[in-house]
Amino acid sequence: QVQLVESGGGLVQAGGSLRLSCAASGRTFSRYAMMGWFRQAPGKKRELQAAISWSGVSIYYSDSVKGRFTISRDNAKNTVYLQMNSLKPEDTAVYYCAVCPEGKSTYDYWGQGTQVTVSS
Repeated sequence: QVQLVESGGGLVQAGGSLRLSCAASGRTFSRYAMMGWFRQAPGKKRELQAAISWSGVSIYYSDSVKGRFTISRDNAKNTVYLQMNSLKPEDTAVYYCAVCPEGKSTYDYWGQGTQVTVSS
């Protein structure tokens, strides 16, 4: 059974930084699996913000976070990180990590989410 556990959320002032972590357990993912960070603000749909393959070769950022957020992974620790800099109030949301296994087109495994609140 795959488990994804996020941590690192909290309250920060605009312009500040946070680093989210997502520790995966229960399965070894191939180099082609994608790890993604999604977010969902109140009243809005959940949207992908950043993703990285376990190999590190493929990386994606949404236009909303490009240049401010950095996704990375530590395969030895089975952990994916999201470094969030220059945070804005509109970044306030619940952040979820998820895994899209190799050969699949959907994110099948999800963490419980961590709240990020950016005050103005």
